[in-house]
Amino acid sequence: MPTPADQSVGDCAILLHGMGRTSLSMSLIEDALTAQGYTVWNEGYPSLTQSLEQFTTPMVESAITYCRDSQAASIHFVTHSLGGIIVRYYLQDHQIDELGRIVMLAPPNKGSEVADEMKDGFLYQTIMGPNALVLGTDENSLPNRLKPIEGEIGIIAGEAGGDSWFLPEIPGADDGKVAVERTKLPEMKDFIRVESGHTFIMRDDTVIYQIVFFLENGHFDHKI
Repeated sequence: MPTPADQSVGDCAILLHGMGRTSLSMSLIEDALTAQGYTVWNEGYPSLTQSLEQFTTPMVESAITYCRDSQAASIHFVTHSLGGIIVRYYLQDHQIDELGRIVMLAPPNKGSEVADEMKDGFLYQTIMGPNALVLGTDENSLPNRLKPIEGEIGIIAGEAGGDSWFLPEIPGADDGKVAVERTKLPEMKDFIRVESGHTFIMRDDTVIYQIVFFLENGHFDHKI
C-alpha cells in the first residue's frame, strides 16, 4: 500500500471516539497522524452517562484551544460513529475559523435501525444511556434534525457485518450497526466503502491510510 506524502508540521487533528468507547480505540489513528507531523487531541468523553448536548460544547472547545495553543494552521476532525454526530451538532451554532477537513468513520448520519429496534428496552436504556435513544431513523431523531455543515467532509462506511445479530433490521449493505446509505451526507465531498465492521473500523490499516490521505488531499485514494 502506498504511503501518503508527509504532512508539514502545523495542522492539528481532533479525534472523537464512538459511543461506549474510549480514546484508546482511536490510538492507532493517533499514532499514524502523529507520525505524519500532526498535533493530535485524543481524549475520552462521557458518551454513556451524559447527553451530547451536555458535553459537546465544552469538550470541543477544549480541543480547539489545545490545537490553537499549538499554533495549528488548520484544525481537522476524525470521528468514529457518534463522534460524527458530535461534530455536526457543534457546528450547527459554532464557527471554527481554522476548520480544515473532517473524516467520519461509520457515522449514523441518518440514524440507525439498531436504535429503532432497541430504544424501548430497559437494558439498552440503562447500559447505553441517553445518546443511544436519539439515534433512530425517524425524521425527528437528532441526526436527522441537524442542518448541513461547512467543511470538507469525507465519509468512510463499512460493509462487513461485525455484529450479525443486528443485520435483519438493517436494510442493504451495512457494517453491523449502521446502513451504508445512512452514513452519507448531501454536503460530503467524498465517500468510500471498506470491508470492515462497525466496532473495529477505526483500527483497520486501509481505513487509517485513507484518513491520512483525505486530510492531506481533500479526497480518498480510490486507486487502491
